[in-house]
Amino acid sequence: MNSWPELPAFFSLVALDSVDSTNLEARRLAHAGAPEGTLVWAREQTAGRGRRGRRWTSPAGNLYLSLLLRPPARVAEAAQIGFVAAVALAETLAGFLPQERRISCKWPNDLLVDGAKVAGILLEAEATGEDPATLVLGIGVNLASHPEGLAYPATSILAAGGSTSVESLLQALALRLERWYGQWRRAGFAGVRERWLDYAAGLGAAIEVRLESATLKGRFAALDPSGALELELAEGGRRLVTAGDVFYPPPAA
Repeated sequence: MNSWPELPAFFSLVALDSVDSTNLEARRLAHAGAPEGTLVWAREQTAGRGRRGRRWTSPAGNLYLSLLLRPPARVAEAAQIGFVAAVALAETLAGFLPQERRISCKWPNDLLVDGAKVAGILLEAEATGEDPATLVLGIGVNLASHPEGLAYPATSILAAGGSTSVESLLQALALRLERWYGQWRRAGFAGVRERWLDYAAGLGAAIEVRLESATLKGRFAALDPSGALELELAEGGRRLVTAGDVFYPPPAA
C-alpha cells in the first residue's frame, strides 16, 4: 500500500510509483497549466537526468522530486533558486545525519557529506522574451543507495550513518523549501547567499572549474552578490563564472 506524505498547503503533490523523469513530468504539467507549487515525486525514475543531460541513476529507495515555480523574476535572477534549494536541503539533511558529519554545498548545485556527493539539484527555466520565468526545480537525494564508479566520490544518507524514510525526508524538505523560497521572494538573494556561504565547500581553496571548452584553475575567492563564482586565477586576475563543474585537486603528497 502506498503512503503519501502530507505537505504544506503551498504544494500540490503529484505522487507516482515510476516516471521517466520528474523534471520532464513537471514540464509537461506546466505546459498543461499546472499551478505554482505543483510537486512531482516518484519512487523511481527510468530516465533521470542531471546537468548537461547527464544520466542520473534513479533506483527505488532514494528521493526524486521536481517542483514547478513561477517566480516574478527574469531567468537570470530566478537562477538563484538553485541556492534556495541548496540551503533548504543542507538544513534538512542536518536533521537526519549524525552531528559529526560535515554537510557542505558545492557550487553551483551539489550537496556533499564529508566531501562525497549525496544530492544534486537541476534547475530548468523557460521564458518568452522579457516574461518571468517558469522554473522546474529538480532534486535528487541518495537516501538508501548511491552510484559507484563516478569521477567523484558519492555517498548516501544510509552510508553516512543516517536513517529516515523517503516520505519523512520529503516532508521535512518541503517545509524548508517553502520557508526559503518565501524569504527569497520577500527579501531577495542576500539572506540566501549568506546562509549558503555557511555551508560553502572549498571557499578560499584551490579549485578547478571545467567549462564546455576550457578548464580554469585558481582559488574560490567569493560568491558574488548574483550567485556567480568569483575565481582568482592562478595566472593572475579574477573571473566570474556563471556555469561550470567544480573539482577540488587532491592534496599534494
